[in-house]
Order: sequence, then C-alpha cells, then structure tokens
Amino acid sequence: MLKNLKVIDFHIHIGLKENWTEGVHDYQKSAQSEFYTRYEELTKPEGFATYLKSHGIEKAVILPELSPLVTGIVPNEYVLEFCQGHDIFIPFCTINPYLTPNPAQEFIKYLEQGAQGLKLYPSYNHFYPHEKNMYPVYTVAQERKLPVLIHTGSSIFKGSKIKYADPLHLDEVASDFPELSLIMAHSGRGLWYEKAFFLSRLHPNLFLEISGLPPQNLLDYFPDMERNIDKFIYGSDWPGIKTISSNIKAIKELPLAEESTRKILHDNAARLLRP
Repeated sequence: MLKNLKVIDFHIHIGLKENWTEGVHDYQKSAQSEFYTRYEELTKPEGFATYLKSHGIEKAVILPELSPLVTGIVPNEYVLEFCQGHDIFIPFCTINPYLTPNPAQEFIKYLEQGAQGLKLYPSYNHFYPHEKNMYPVYTVAQERKLPVLIHTGSSIFKGSKIKYADPLHLDEVASDFPELSLIMAHSGRGLWYEKAFFLSRLHPNLFLEISGLPPQNLLDYFPDMERNIDKFIYGSDWPGIKTISSNIKAIKELPLAEESTRKILHDNAARLLRP
C-alpha cells in the first residue's frame, strides 16, 4: 500500500536567510514556503529532521550551493555540519569550478569530511558540464560509486544562463563515464523534457529527477513515463514549495501502477545512494 510508503527526497536545500539573494527570498515568499512560517524550527537540524519524518521522508539529500552570481552561498561546511548525527540526512557537496583551482581535489576534501554525492549548478555557475576540467571530478565520483546531480533546464533566478543547462551536454559525460550515475535535476525543465527523456533511455547511467515540476503535469511532460519508469527519481526542491506532503500526495494520485509510484518515490533513488 502506498499510504505508508517511505519516501526518499533527492533534492532539498537548506540555509539561513542571509545565505540567499533577494530573488530567492521573493520566490520563497510567493510560494508561501514553510521555510518562512516555521523559520526557527526548520533551520535547526533536529526540527528539520522531525519535519521531514512527519511527511514520511525516510532519507533526504541535503544540498549546498556556491552560486554568488545567482542564488547565494550555502557552504559545503554548513551542510556537512547540519547533517551530522542525523541518519535521515544524506549530505552532498558542490563544486564551483570558478572558485577553486583544483575541482577534483576540492571534491575529495569534502568526501573525506562525509559528503556522499555531488550537486553541480552549470547554469548558475556558468560552465558546461562536459568541460574537460570537470572530468577529474567525474573520475573520482565514478571510482567511488557516488551519484552526481546536475541542474538541467530553466531557472527563474536572475543571472542564470540556460544555455549551460541543456541535457545534451550530458550525452558526452554519460558516454565517457559509463559507470557514473548522472541525475538530471528538473529533467530538462521547460525546453528539453523530450530530449532529457530520450537521453535517459539511450544511456543506462542517466536518470531523470523531477524536482521543480508540478507533479500533476508529469504525464503531460512525459507521456511514456511508465516505459522508462526505472529512471525517474523524486525530489521536492524544498523550500520552494508549499509543503512536501502535498507534493508527494500529487504524485501518488497520478494514474500510474502502484509499483511505478513506489519506484519514483523510493526504489530508484535507493539504488543510487549509499546503503
């Protein structure tokens, strides 16, 4: 039964109000985010863990951000400290190639501190994910069997440049690193749903993560979703939504087989994350 299904959320942002740019605050306010209404509770690890568990979240990927030109800075160190002592949290780190002379060495540093995956923001940091200076980073992730989550598609935030977020750039990376799990955050949102879907079928190691997409519209964006159901991964993109529970409920109400819904909300992500 789906009622008691535990969920893995592959896309959660944390931080304090001073971490983010004015544009992020404006968006969260317009979304009536609980981040504002329950700020004191939800910016503390204990309170946030309790909040997630109350919505049936079993594990949550917690994301830092180093995007001073677009959304602000939530340091890797902040995320790693936030997640300590809470099994529900899975800390990822991020690399902005313009802020470090050696991206791979920087990546290894945060892995040694406890990071369990990597999030990249090409359109926020203004680089192409298939640039060769990123290849040593992918080599480390592939060797250590760690997933890499990469923003694809549109963004509403000022300063973001969508040309860097075309899923086609991941075709080369997926080919050159066939054992590396690559997850397309937002599934090519806006312009490239069909392209992202096609690429995920072409490459066994390329996945579709659906954060930031209205769940009720998923079958409009991906009419053949169930033909490729092993590739879809749930993410909420909290705190840019009203509530996580309403987001999950909308997915459960899609006209999909129960097994398909279970794969989206839990099983596909579970295969990619460390046990």
